[in-house]
Amino acid sequence: MTPSETKTLPRKKSRKWRNWWVKQLHSWHWISAAISLAVMLFFAVTGITLNHAASIPAEPVVTERSARLEPSVLRTLTAKSDDAPLPAPVAEAVRNAVGLDAAGKPGEWSDAEVYVALPRPGGDAWVSIDRATGKVSAEVTDRGWISYLNDLHKGRNSGSAWFWFIDLFAVACLLFTITGLFLLQVHARHRRSTWPIVIAGIALPVVLAMIFVH
Repeated sequence: MTPSETKTLPRKKSRKWRNWWVKQLHSWHWISAAISLAVMLFFAVTGITLNHAASIPAEPVVTERSARLEPSVLRTLTAKSDDAPLPAPVAEAVRNAVGLDAAGKPGEWSDAEVYVALPRPGGDAWVSIDRATGKVSAEVTDRGWISYLNDLHKGRNSGSAWFWFIDLFAVACLLFTITGLFLLQVHARHRRSTWPIVIAGIALPVVLAMIFVH
């Protein structure tokens, strides 16, 4: 092997390693983009609706419902603590009577009544049960689909499944951003404006926050 061939071997290995690394960056960049694209669009749109929530008209629709528990069910209405959920027979009777699922939700117990708050995305609901008479009073508030989507954006009262989905989406966005940053570094030598634009994108929100947000 000649000296010139010996010198070219490390260069070939370095180029081969670099090509493999760039290929991996491209692969993970498009995979993370494919995973997060639709949800990123959702969060972008709901970010606009959240930012202009005060100017978007919304008229809450309030529905009241009432029923009465059977005496046999009412007798099971007991609690071991002040925030205990409704007993299973009572929760089932409430669901059948007023269409609200209070099973497993913490209640507020007093001598006169049991109150269960049932917050939900885009609205609220509650159930109150008179412990003496068994009267069930319920109220459901619907603030519209924009409020519903805004609450999903914030993860407000959206349950554990949506909670973990947001975390998974955030990881995909991190992967998309980090691989994009490395790809910018790979291609920056051919585009001189790359880093000035990146720095401007970082500096702009910082400057706006420092000057206008107090």
